Amino acid sequence: MEDLKIFEDVTLECDEKGTIPYRGGHSHGTVGLLDFAREGPVPFSEYAALPSGECAERITAAREALGEQLLVLVHHYQRDDVYRFADRTGDSLKLAQQAASSTARYVIFCGVHFMAESADILTRDEQIVILPDLSAGCSMADMADIGQVEACWDELEAMLDGAADRRVVPVTYMNSSAALKAFCGAHGGIVCTSSNARTVLEWAYARRVKVLFFPDQHLGRNTARAMGIPLEDMALWSPGLRHGGVDPARLERSRILLWEGHCSVHAIFQPEHVDRIRGLRPNVKVLVHPECRMEVVDKADVVGSTEAIVRAVEASPPGSSWAIGTEIHLVNRLKVHHPDKEIAFLSPTVCMCATMYRIDMPHLAWVLENLVHGHAVNRVEVDADVARLARIALDRMLTLR
Repeated sequence: MEDLKIFEDVTLECDEKGTIPYRGGHSHGTVGLLDFAREGPVPFSEYAALPSGECAERITAAREALGEQLLVLVHHYQRDDVYRFADRTGDSLKLAQQAASSTARYVIFCGVHFMAESADILTRDEQIVILPDLSAGCSMADMADIGQVEACWDELEAMLDGAADRRVVPVTYMNSSAALKAFCGAHGGIVCTSSNARTVLEWAYARRVKVLFFPDQHLGRNTARAMGIPLEDMALWSPGLRHGGVDPARLERSRILLWEGHCSVHAIFQPEHVDRIRGLRPNVKVLVHPECRMEVVDKADVVGSTEAIVRAVEASPPGSSWAIGTEIHLVNRLKVHHPDKEIAFLSPTVCMCATMYRIDMPHLAWVLENLVHGHAVNRVEVDADVARLARIALDRMLTLR
């Protein structure tokens, strides 16, 4: 294999006529895996219209050519036509840890941008993390950016007489940018997942009296309430308002400041959906993700992370009836894998993770075939200083039990 060349979001044009010459073996003008002849990477445009059958064949051939150098990680919410090519599946933290423990040189992360960033932070310098489509982001992660969080911290400093670093622990959900993880690393903070949020908050309260929790208000609120913190001891920080819309007196008595962010997928679930499904199926158990709103969580039988949802269904006896409030691809996959159980999507309205859906077979074929021929397109590489601080916050979490 040639020396690897790194490119991001490649749309290169290599000759004077504005096209890239190739020697392709297909009548529709796509480039063939075994007849690749060009100096630079192939642009995605040559893959966009590939038939699914040919896409699958070329993905399989590229994976075989790359062998043990390759690790394909696929999130539980990913579309099925991509999911079937996974070497490992799981939630965002589990996949990042699998990348870090792997000897593979190339890690293809079929998820969203913050997940690939976390994998890059946790992997070794020689490992290369690739996101097949760089536009696969997370709307929740985008609801808190580093500028907004730094401005919030400055306001907290002023409102708390310069004592923010002594009184407040910043806690960021895994579903956030590397820059926010680095902010937490620099300010004595920590990262959490949906499965360890309570453990992380207990760690935080053992050190300081207040928590700034971002970007998902619902996970923060649901976790804090489960710990016995009443709603009157919580405040919602709205980044578009002066002082986040929180008056100093409310800030002083609040134990947790919840950032005004949410997951667009889990926000669709409503308490009336729970009432409706119970009316249709008297024996149903309602199982929801803690990113759902408080009113839905209060009506559910079981609340758990993505991995916990999978385990709960797997461990249940045949004939069990479940209504699940999480992303539709996972729910449908659980239906297929557990035909002896009655599994339904909690909402009558279907909502999927639209940004993760952008990772498709053409994008996967594109990045894999370019790797075969020595070109890494769409590499996700976190700035070294940001990665160092973010690793501090991640390591604080990883040491917890």
